[in-house]
Amino acid sequence: MKTTHISIAVLALAMTYAAPLVAQNEAKNEIKEQLVVPLSEPNKSGSLQVRLINGSIHVIGYAGKEVIIDAVAEAYSGKKTEHKNDELAAGMKKISTNGGIDITAEERNNTIKVTSQFMKRPMNLTIKVPQQFGLKVSTVNNGDILIENVNGELEISNVNGTIKLVNVSGSAVATTVNGGVKANFKSINAESPMAFTSLNGSVDVTFPPSAKFDVKLKSDRGEIYSDFDVDVDKTQPKTNRVSKDGMYKVSVDDWVQGKVNGGGSEIMMKNMHGNIYIRKAK
Repeated sequence: MKTTHISIAVLALAMTYAAPLVAQNEAKNEIKEQLVVPLSEPNKSGSLQVRLINGSIHVIGYAGKEVIIDAVAEAYSGKKTEHKNDELAAGMKKISTNGGIDITAEERNNTIKVTSQFMKRPMNLTIKVPQQFGLKVSTVNNGDILIENVNGELEISNVNGTIKLVNVSGSAVATTVNGGVKANFKSINAESPMAFTSLNGSVDVTFPPSAKFDVKLKSDRGEIYSDFDVDVDKTQPKTNRVSKDGMYKVSVDDWVQGKVNGGGSEIMMKNMHGNIYIRKAK
């Protein structure tokens, strides 16, 4: 078992097999850093966990066997603080602690965890992973999440931004609050349930024409569309009775449920403001 803990912010501590690259684009006032992280077992599938508070995440599946992390952030532009001259430092250069990007990558048994305490300024991460890779990716503010060409179990979460999955395979749970969810699947795992939800935004998912699945759909203030032939369950909606203080609260479960191509694992889609689209790949 091998554990590797790498901090890009402190480049001198990077392990010998990690290849960090630091550059600053003066024209755009950006800091750019790169880290290459080998896998413990490069011939096996792995997983990536990324959590940001402020920024965007772009994950791309590629033919390599390493995980390559590129981070971009605005350079520090805070006001300089006046300091008294240090006579002992005469002829020496002061090293600023504000110019780096605070990000940490830890690898254990083909699982890579990427975290950052870089909260004041947005950070944009572009990460290349082997195509057979599971993902658990989240951000909160000032960023969207884009996943491309990855095959695995995908768990994607955003708060103030969109989620987009392009040419993915496997299964996905994608949830955002303020933004849309859009996904395009090359193939799906017929045994894994999936879910796509948004509070304020549309949910738009494309599946292969031969995909078999059950649907459970609800849009509180929008419409539901599909170019699949959905065998909708037309039985009466389920009525729920909840007893409290001798009284009954009655509610109607107004989910739309049905089967596509004979049915399979459940795929749930829900939003409040926006439409739901279930598309058949052309």
